[in-house]
Amino acid sequence: MKNNKPSASDITYVPLAPEHFEGVLLLGNRIQGDGYLSHFSLEEMYHKGWHDNINASYVALYNGEIAGFRLTFAHSQWQPDEWCSVAEWPVDPSRVCYFKCNTVDDRLQGCGIGSRLLEIATQKAKEQGALAGLAHIWLGSPGNSAFRYFSKNGGKLIARHSGKWRYASIHEGYDCPVCPGYCECEGAEMMIVFP
Repeated sequence: MKNNKPSASDITYVPLAPEHFEGVLLLGNRIQGDGYLSHFSLEEMYHKGWHDNINASYVALYNGEIAGFRLTFAHSQWQPDEWCSVAEWPVDPSRVCYFKCNTVDDRLQGCGIGSRLLEIATQKAKEQGALAGLAHIWLGSPGNSAFRYFSKNGGKLIARHSGKWRYASIHEGYDCPVCPGYCECEGAEMMIVFP
């Protein structure tokens, strides 16, 4: 990937497809930590992005390489778990999509890629019938950039969850890039209600 930062017109946004998997795996595990994604987990996430023949998961391409990606589960393709404060949600829980993961190449951060991916995912989720999108934001990101980014794009804090990724670090091979040993990072449950 070039060291020069691209302009918005240099980035192409396309629906996630199997031919992108290798690049998504490499980027995701480099930025988020080893074991964050596997071929098996990415295949599952890919299928969860679909509803009514619409895919809500997208990738950003720069010079033919994966510059970023947003994995989004359609409102019909996931179930709230113990990390979800459903009683606090301002919309029907069955109409909430899940913003699973957003990752942008660190060499291209600051180019608007993450915000554009979220904008596209939101539009596709709305076309699928979602009224809102939920995310668990990593509060261990450098400078708390993930929380700032999601807030800037309309995310409202619902709850904080200690040890959100501890299970994944103990049982699923996730190697947190900031915690020595098992992950102790806190997650912020946040929601964007769609206009």
